[in-house]
Amino acid sequence: MKSVRITIFFSLLLITAFLLLVARCFYLQYFRTSHYLSVCNRQQQSYNIQKPQRGVILDCRGRILAASNKIQTIFVEPRVVTDTESLCYKLAPIVNLDVETIYWLISESKNPGYAKIKVGAAPKQCLDAGKFYGVGVESDWRRHYPAGTLTADVVGFTSIDNRGLGGIELQYDRHLAGSAGQNIFLADAGRRPIRLKQQNAAKDGGGIILTIDTTIQQFAHQELREQYQSYQAESAVAIVAEPKTGAILAMISLPSFDPNNISSADPDTFRNRALTDQFEPGSILKPIVTAIALDAGVINQTEKIFCENGNYHGKGFGRIGEFNYHKYGNLSVREILIKSSNIGMAKIGQRLGSQRLYKGLTLFGFGRKSGLDLPGEAYGLLRTTDKWTGYSVTRIPFGQEISVTAIQIVRAFCILANGGRSVHPFLVKAIVDNDGSILELKQPPPPVGFVISPEVAKWVVTEPM
Repeated sequence: MKSVRITIFFSLLLITAFLLLVARCFYLQYFRTSHYLSVCNRQQQSYNIQKPQRGVILDCRGRILAASNKIQTIFVEPRVVTDTESLCYKLAPIVNLDVETIYWLISESKNPGYAKIKVGAAPKQCLDAGKFYGVGVESDWRRHYPAGTLTADVVGFTSIDNRGLGGIELQYDRHLAGSAGQNIFLADAGRRPIRLKQQNAAKDGGGIILTIDTTIQQFAHQELREQYQSYQAESAVAIVAEPKTGAILAMISLPSFDPNNISSADPDTFRNRALTDQFEPGSILKPIVTAIALDAGVINQTEKIFCENGNYHGKGFGRIGEFNYHKYGNLSVREILIKSSNIGMAKIGQRLGSQRLYKGLTLFGFGRKSGLDLPGEAYGLLRTTDKWTGYSVTRIPFGQEISVTAIQIVRAFCILANGGRSVHPFLVKAIVDNDGSILELKQPPPPVGFVISPEVAKWVVTEPM
């Protein structure tokens, strides 16, 4: 009886084990199929990535500001090399490197499948080196900037893997980069390709045409650098714009950097100060506030304003003096601008009042981004009137208690020069496909809407000068 129970027990144990085995096979067959097919494919296939050519960046006259050139790199696959020393002696005269250097590059490589030996190799070097087992040649793209530092702050630069890191290169990285292709090969146990199974072609990146004119950029850069060095300034910016359209013809920020040698550049020079740096504009804001006051009708072009002989004070706004202790009496609006009278501007601000002054400055674009096609633009600082003090309405008219960027100042004066019409600065003239066809042609918005009247704009631009 005992032997029967033992027999039954082992029979049940075998049946259970068999059922578990069947269940396991069923699970692997039906529920893990895709996983093991993927593992199998990875073992049997090798991949070759085709890197696309990054698109060009041109100035408005078609001159190249950024382009990618193809380079060849000779590499060794350390895991398949059986005699490293012998291979080094064979490669040395081909790549013009000493044996010790090549041996060190191979032995110190952290990647067992890749050790870079020669970047930018000549075609004959690639042909001769490729004859040895374990040596390969790959093509890559290297970004080149013919204008160097001249347009660096606008064009920007790329990383070693050709991704945009600044300027237009970053702003339009997706369009410029294109999309990579891939070749799939059937491979042997040593991961060596046997035959091509599938090919997906790479799509080269499109191009960008800027409004920048390199000739104007060169003249502006030269003049700005002379002033920058003469005053031993910490930084300097210059912008040249077409006032009727807002097209940026030149934009310089100093100190700058060489995008062809980015590894040795000071990171502090990477930012475009014309967009990022905020400052109190001072007297340069006076024509703008005067235009706002004339347009609002709180002053007229012929009246005289008493400038307190250089000492203006009152309850709630403190004391205001003139630069260099000038003592002005009655001045016309024209004379207030010519002599740059702080007191005259303070009184104009008082006539305007906080609400009209704030609204006028916002219409001129202060306190907000201009929308230029570059990353990193700052808003500037124009506080809302609920945060103003009694000092604000008398200080802002001569450029204190407000922070601006250079591009905001340029936009404001473009509005004056454009007869009071709104202007939106832009830097990209056209976006083109990799075959040269135009995808998008940037056009300035139609000339509708006035910030101030044309008569006031014309008077402010011409009369005070």
